Amino acid sequence: MASADLRDGLLCSICLSTYTDPVILRCGHNFCRVCIHRVLDTQEESGVYSCPECREESQERPVLIRNFALRNILENFLITPPTQTEAGIFCTYCVDSPVPAAKSCLHCEASLCKKHLRVHSKSAEHVLCEPSANLGSRKCSVHKKILEYYCTEDAACICVTCSLAGEHRGHQVEILQETYEKKMKKLKYALQKMKIKREETDKRIQNLDDHWKKAQEKAAGDAERVTALCRDIRRRLDNLEKEVLSKISRQEKEELLSIFALFHQLEIQKDELSRKMRHMEELCNMTDPLTVLQEPDTEDLCNPEKQEGHDGGDEDKAGYDKLLHVDDLDVVSDTLYTLYDMITDIRRGIYVDVPAHILLDIKTAANNIQISDDLKAVTITHKHNRPETAERFQYNQVMSSRRFCSGRHYWDVESSKSGDWRVGMCYPSIDRRGDQSYIGNNNKSWSLWRYWYNKQYSVRHDRKEIVLPETISSNRFRICLDYGAGRLSFYELCDPIRHLHTFTASFTEPLHAALWVGHGSIKILDQSNDLENP
Repeated sequence: MASADLRDGLLCSICLSTYTDPVILRCGHNFCRVCIHRVLDTQEESGVYSCPECREESQERPVLIRNFALRNILENFLITPPTQTEAGIFCTYCVDSPVPAAKSCLHCEASLCKKHLRVHSKSAEHVLCEPSANLGSRKCSVHKKILEYYCTEDAACICVTCSLAGEHRGHQVEILQETYEKKMKKLKYALQKMKIKREETDKRIQNLDDHWKKAQEKAAGDAERVTALCRDIRRRLDNLEKEVLSKISRQEKEELLSIFALFHQLEIQKDELSRKMRHMEELCNMTDPLTVLQEPDTEDLCNPEKQEGHDGGDEDKAGYDKLLHVDDLDVVSDTLYTLYDMITDIRRGIYVDVPAHILLDIKTAANNIQISDDLKAVTITHKHNRPETAERFQYNQVMSSRRFCSGRHYWDVESSKSGDWRVGMCYPSIDRRGDQSYIGNNNKSWSLWRYWYNKQYSVRHDRKEIVLPETISSNRFRICLDYGAGRLSFYELCDPIRHLHTFTASFTEPLHAALWVGHGSIKILDQSNDLENP
């Protein structure tokens, strides 16, 4: 009985249902949050608020405080299904003291304890069920008979009379127990499906949680990477500014010296021309033929072109023309190229983490070069006995097995301190015989070339050569390909990295890396090498 009283004490006086999110007023009475909000809203127009229980009034809208103690009681008490004793179902025949019922008889509409159950009728019409306070709900409301059947057409529980003579006559009916078993089977199947779906949902939640953690880690890594990248950009820009300003200053001094030297030569030449002009004017004023003809050097004076050659006029004119046609934009152009390549490096730092994986194709290697076991290094050597095929180069050269037909890629090489070598890229249709097959000697290849005898560097394409004016101290180089943009660039791997030259073309075939060795050796650097700090 105490449990039943407790349940009654957990009912909201407004909605007469169990408290939902209980709150307490200053007067100490509890209500559902939604219920009391609704009451206070209706009282708002009058300007006076009162408790629905004790009618205590207030001019201000009462502050609602969540009653955690009552909430805990609700959660811990009401979630437990009521036992027979809690439900107050006792034996109908035990009148002296309440004894919990063990069963209820639908025919008698009475509940029985274990003692009275032993002497109760065992006939079929006395159907027993679990103790229930509402036995009438288990009987037909029309015929007052036990509900034993289920009408599938009307989805209703019926008695035998309903089936034979009532409104369900002729309907498809089933025994209640059979329908129950079918229903339970469906419910269990649905429950199993829900369990599977919940497990899948749990997995998705876990996957999302894992993805979220990875996203956080990636964001932190990207932020660190961008910070390092920006720091490196600032360092490179500072170094580039110092280098370019130094170049401009050096070029200015060299041009001024050349201008002063040429200016001095032209002043001397001008004085000499003035002297000769005065002498020629004197001769022109003479009337004595013999004197004029006997004057020495008159023949030279009458031949200006010959005189200019003697005076060094051609050399002075060549120096003058060369000086006036010096490309003032050389330094600026190189700077812009370097800046472009720095931007390319930034994009590469974002989109490309490692150099392209390059291996040499021994099937294309000439018989007078040695390929290392890891297929990354080339040296000049004695003749090998590799089979002659259409793919194999005749002299000094080898191609990579990998080819590139899209995207941005770069790879790095290291050469011997001395020697004669070329590095670059070529089409697979390049010739394999004669010196026209060397990279840079045809329109199907581009190369960076080092001469062994004067240590001079140049770039070549289709036998057109551009000598690089810069002094190159490093023996490590980077080759960058932007296939879609049609750009092939060469860099010296120094600190900071320095742009040497960029070829532009509309590539029509896939490109292979290519190495040519005349003296010395050259190797492709591994991905694990520290390429940024040579």
